[in-house]
Amino acid sequence: MSEFDVEFRAVTKLYGNVTAVSDIDLKLERGAFVALLGPSGCGKTTCLRMIGGFEQPTSGELLIGGAPMQGVPAYRRPVNMVFQQYALFPHFDVETNVAYGLRQIRPKLSDTEVMRRVGEVLEQVHLEKFRKRRIHEMSGGQQQRVALARAIVNKPRVLLLDEPLAALDKKLRTAMQMELQNLHRDLGITFLLVTHDQEEALSMSDRVCVMNAGKIVQFASPQEIYDNPADIFVADFVGKTNKLNATIDTADGRKGLARLDNGSVLPVVKHSGLAGGKSVLSVRPEAIALGAVGSNVVSGAIAGKVTHRIFLGSSVEYSIAVPGVGGILVTTDRNAGGPADLFEPGTAVELRIKPDAPHVFQS
Repeated sequence: MSEFDVEFRAVTKLYGNVTAVSDIDLKLERGAFVALLGPSGCGKTTCLRMIGGFEQPTSGELLIGGAPMQGVPAYRRPVNMVFQQYALFPHFDVETNVAYGLRQIRPKLSDTEVMRRVGEVLEQVHLEKFRKRRIHEMSGGQQQRVALARAIVNKPRVLLLDEPLAALDKKLRTAMQMELQNLHRDLGITFLLVTHDQEEALSMSDRVCVMNAGKIVQFASPQEIYDNPADIFVADFVGKTNKLNATIDTADGRKGLARLDNGSVLPVVKHSGLAGGKSVLSVRPEAIALGAVGSNVVSGAIAGKVTHRIFLGSSVEYSIAVPGVGGILVTTDRNAGGPADLFEPGTAVELRIKPDAPHVFQS
């Protein structure tokens, strides 16, 4: 038995002259929770549809559980999908919706076995008291759980999730993220989530596959993706970042000086090696120290002025205008011992970027 539930081997998918997916290799380990993350049109949904059997690769090979899927129809694949709009039968009650897939199995299951499995899965998604409830009488979160129950009742090898939380409000979406994580742990099957929501991908999955223009840019843990982006696209797409144009003067392979467009000089360190010349610095907003002018909160500081302030409760976001550089976003944690007072728009401030904060990419 293969240790990988899904494998893409040099898979390309063309729609006429348009390349949706280009020569990708990807392996999903058994029982993993993987998020396909990227902007619209990057190829993530095409990958999901090829796994589900709704599309076939133009070239390359797709395997599920070590078995080639070329020509295997969707209904014969050991996968199930939860669609963004749920695709529930509105004229059926919860029990009948969940049982629908079981009723299609041949040889036919007994009514007793069908009801046993339906009851088991409704208990897993906390809907055992709603068996006879009509779909139109259910809330959005309840409908989402019905869709999940219908997808897992057949015990698929891989569960495909096509932006399943997009229709929910923020509070309910957060609650459903935790429920999906619990369900994944209970079932022990592979979950593959397609989303363009960075927070959703980072908070729910074990591994994140970032895609752009039909290619895989980086496949790593959420922490690795955020802390060590593979290129400027990943740094800019995953989370918030400041992109600063600079010229790098290298002292050795790890340390150097970055000269910004306004002449400011920043010491920089990059553990994977530091190439000289024109570069772009990627600096996370929370990695920048902020203080009032002359407060000695920061040293070796860059002068700027607050243009906007967004109060977020436990943190505050500032937009700082730096002459010759442009706008810099800074996030301060109100519980981390930083400035006690909020800086008003128009206030002159100083900011400092630690040497190990920037990620340096060739421009």
